Amino acid sequence: MCGATAGGPDASTIKPGETTIQGSVTRNGEPVTGYVRLLDSTGEFTAEVPTSATGQFRFYAAEGTWTLRALVPGATADRTVVAQKGGLAEVAIAV
Repeated sequence: MCGATAGGPDASTIKPGETTIQGSVTRNGEPVTGYVRLLDSTGEFTAEVPTSATGQFRFYAAEGTWTLRALVPGATADRTVVAQKGGLAEVAIAV
């Protein structure tokens, strides 16, 4: 059984008014630890965070189109996300 919180990290801890991108990284339906990179619309590195023990991550970012790159042992995966100003973008990344 997956130990990750359904829908990603607890949304109640999000900073009010912040543009937030969050989610989880899984392999075969199970959470996996590693890193998630935030790349801007030109592919430039912006930020990187480690995933939690349950594969979860969160970024506070500007509105726009971003690429999330999950880096876990033996695999990588990219996902594109559009962040709305002051909104929450939930992203599930399967590697």
